[in-house]
Amino acid sequence: MRSLSGAKPLSDDNFDLEDGKVEKDGEKTVGGHTLVKVHNQAVLSGLAYCISSCSMILVNKFVLSTYDFNAGISLMLYQNLVSVVIVSMLSFAGIISTEQLTWRLIRVWLPVNIIFVGMLITSMFSLKYINVAMVTVLKNVTNVITALGEMYLFKKHHDSKVWAALLLMIVSAISGGITDLSFHAVGYSWQVINCFLTASYSLTLRRVMDTAKQVTKSGNLNEFSMVLLNNVLSLPLGLTLIFIFNEVDYLCETPLLKMPMFWVVITSSGFLGLAISFTSMWFLHQTGATTYSLVGSLNKIPLSMAGILLFHVPTSLKNFLSILFGLLAGVFFARAKMLERSQS
Repeated sequence: MRSLSGAKPLSDDNFDLEDGKVEKDGEKTVGGHTLVKVHNQAVLSGLAYCISSCSMILVNKFVLSTYDFNAGISLMLYQNLVSVVIVSMLSFAGIISTEQLTWRLIRVWLPVNIIFVGMLITSMFSLKYINVAMVTVLKNVTNVITALGEMYLFKKHHDSKVWAALLLMIVSAISGGITDLSFHAVGYSWQVINCFLTASYSLTLRRVMDTAKQVTKSGNLNEFSMVLLNNVLSLPLGLTLIFIFNEVDYLCETPLLKMPMFWVVITSSGFLGLAISFTSMWFLHQTGATTYSLVGSLNKIPLSMAGILLFHVPTSLKNFLSILFGLLAGVFFARAKMLERSQS
């Protein structure tokens, strides 16, 4: 998932997007020419975000498990390469604008990019061994780590409802793991590491963003620039890790790379990864952080059900209830955060 931190606050009715403008009726104009006209952008952007985010996880699970593709780093590298190509083409065509990637900006951004790459890779590794429903529940642990990090780093205090929701998330993760019929210790280990890296990425990004803006020519760093920056820097690092984890030999031997349909699937996953970045930004601009957070939590429910049904995951009533409990805890957490923001 690509981060959207740093998006400037915008109203629900309209927003400026580079040299384009979206009015109340949904018209986007560039150079005086109307490009699109959408009347209910909040609903459409929310639907696009939900579809792209669910599809990305399901496609990754399909590639790693159904195809039994044992090169998660290579998959991540290819997806990021697709994103770089598309964003670069859009920038070259003048549809979007991105900041010039200077060495000063790269040096500032490199630490957070290392965490970003680790976050993506560990997500790939865990998804290969754990079913989609349990991954969504275990990801709730990230919220706990982030909340503790906010207290320590930013002296931020949370109210009792937030802590109650976080406690419910911990209970659901533990009970879900105990009752998981397809429990895999390696997969759970990778997911725990992923939770720490995801929380670290969120917390580190807040500090790096301000410094990064100061070293850009415009004094700003929009979401398109962050997507490009993260994905460009991930390429040499990912290529290095492919050799360290010895995925080269596997890639040379696997017959999957000779299958045209396999290339269609992994290329579509690259498009979906980029779609998440764009639809998340669009949805966030059309609604707000609270609605975005709540929809993201609700989105995990159909994703989990789809993961169980599509991949024929063996489950029990206890495990199913633990998963449902964890998903509802996530919704409760989003609601508690909404109330906390409104009271602050």
